[in-house]
Amino acid sequence: MDVYEDPATWTAEPVRPKGLLRTRFIATVLFLPVLWVFWLAVILVTIAVGLVTEVIVVLSTSYENGLFKMLDRAIARMRLPSWGVTWPELRHEGDTAYYRARVEKVVGEWTAKAANPRDPKKFRRVVECEIPMRDYRGVGGAYVAHVALAQGWELRPTDVRKEVRLWWSAAS
Repeated sequence: MDVYEDPATWTAEPVRPKGLLRTRFIATVLFLPVLWVFWLAVILVTIAVGLVTEVIVVLSTSYENGLFKMLDRAIARMRLPSWGVTWPELRHEGDTAYYRARVEKVVGEWTAKAANPRDPKKFRRVVECEIPMRDYRGVGGAYVAHVALAQGWELRPTDVRKEVRLWWSAAS
């Protein structure tokens, strides 16, 4: 989705009720450790299966690729779910000043990563980033685009209800 297609989707999300936020926060605190233990167990079992079947791994690259894909999926799942609510979100729901500062901080960090290489000997910059809706919920994707464009980023095709994708224009 581009900025020019539907400007209404680039506005701030409506404020969620406090009761719903508290319930989601409690569910996050109780359920997230269980999820992390489960995915950690999946990772450990995958590594154990890979060690036990080392002979198959030597003979078959597709088997090895399958194990690596399973590990990548398990590691990718070890994050906060989309329904989860963190403590700062619970405290600052509806506070636009907080979300403005949060967006400016996140975009500034990505700009610093893109402008300065990690290792001067290996000149590899970050050229693309995704800013999740969790960071701009209170101000909308239009504010992210405004801050990012001012710092030299370009918008990529994105679904603003999930994330805003940016491209470092100095990389091209």
